[in-house]
Amino acid sequence: MIVSAIAFYVFSAIAVAAGFMVIASRNPVHSVLFLILTFFNAAALFVLMGAEFIALILVIVYVGAVAVLFLFVVMMLDIDFVELRQGFLQYLPIGGLVGIILLIELFLVGAAWVISPEAAHVVAAPVPAFIDHVTNTRALGRVLYTQYMYLFQSAGLILLVAMVGAIVLTLRHRPDIKRQVIWKQVGRSRSEGVEYKDVKPGQGL
Repeated sequence: MIVSAIAFYVFSAIAVAAGFMVIASRNPVHSVLFLILTFFNAAALFVLMGAEFIALILVIVYVGAVAVLFLFVVMMLDIDFVELRQGFLQYLPIGGLVGIILLIELFLVGAAWVISPEAAHVVAAPVPAFIDHVTNTRALGRVLYTQYMYLFQSAGLILLVAMVGAIVLTLRHRPDIKRQVIWKQVGRSRSEGVEYKDVKPGQGL
């Protein structure tokens, strides 16, 4: 019990510190590396809680795919970060307002948790009591695809729209690059694709 408590405090402290460094680091590559460290420590916390499936998903999906993709994108893009930081002060009031709202919401969540301590038992036992020997994967799937089915599908739809929006916003058409126009290639006739030349002897085209 003491070892698990010590491990919890160590992993949680490192996760909070790494999460703070994600937004405090000046180098974006360092921010992504701190984000990977945060994911690893969050996965360790899930393992301590007995949710090994969520921990593996967090490591495989977020660390192995999303965070590494962020790292490669940040390293490959030619972004002038000095120019981006020039307008920091003009967004400071809006950022401070958003931070105050988040602090108020966190305070309300903490106050509600103190007022309703039975919520911990509800979260800790999402599977009905009459079902025995249920693995974490089956319990998670039962909760997601029964009680939260519509919310789960709505979250997937929102992520799809966000992905399409990000592609549209970042797409840049460069005039010096030749692109295929499929309908023109398919619809062209033989006369457009073949041309006869009458070449005289001793002359070229």
